[in-house]
Amino acid sequence: MLNLDNKDHKPLRVLVYDEIKMRILRGEIAPGQRLMEVETAEDLGVSRTPVREAIKKLEKEGLVVIEPRKGTYAAKISAEDLIEILEVREALEALAAAYAANRMKPTQKEKLKHAAQRYEKAVSDGKFQLIIKYDTEFHKILVDGSGNRTLISLIEDLQELLLRFRYLYYDNHKRAETNPIEHKRIVDAVMAGDEKEAHDATLAHIKSLKEIVIEEGLGN
Repeated sequence: MLNLDNKDHKPLRVLVYDEIKMRILRGEIAPGQRLMEVETAEDLGVSRTPVREAIKKLEKEGLVVIEPRKGTYAAKISAEDLIEILEVREALEALAAAYAANRMKPTQKEKLKHAAQRYEKAVSDGKFQLIIKYDTEFHKILVDGSGNRTLISLIEDLQELLLRFRYLYYDNHKRAETNPIEHKRIVDAVMAGDEKEAHDATLAHIKSLKEIVIEEGLGN
């Protein structure tokens, strides 16, 4: 059932769209899974109209596929899709890290360090949702620390795709075992103001994620 409380008075169609979209991004609606319009409307406690509108919008965004006479399905995400996302991410985020090494404010540096620590504990505890939360937080702080609004905006456009990737990637906690070490290398470089090391550490971190996708065929 859709929670209509404390939603900043958003129109119902927006709430329905947001909810279905997040279910897809979080993997609650799995890639390739059929979206039944009637069942979805009943589950959310709304009429079919806002669900239909949401599906049309999600199709334009590439998150659902409508097959004539067959139905609507959550778009699949292939290993090739993930690799393309990570190729763009490694270039942009490594650049952002280099800028962050020289531009981050002391308060941002502390936030980055604390996010890395919280992430490490989440990995140690095997807490899936917290791993995703603090990984997302760590990289957002790093990118924001670049102080480059254009770069921040470009990377923000990737965030929804990256969220879907994280839910696929972290379905196996063992994939996260080396990430705290890689995060620490990035933090140390930023703290030291070492632009090249911050760039190289971030590049190596994202390349290691890409290698796992290639080796395991993640997303196929």
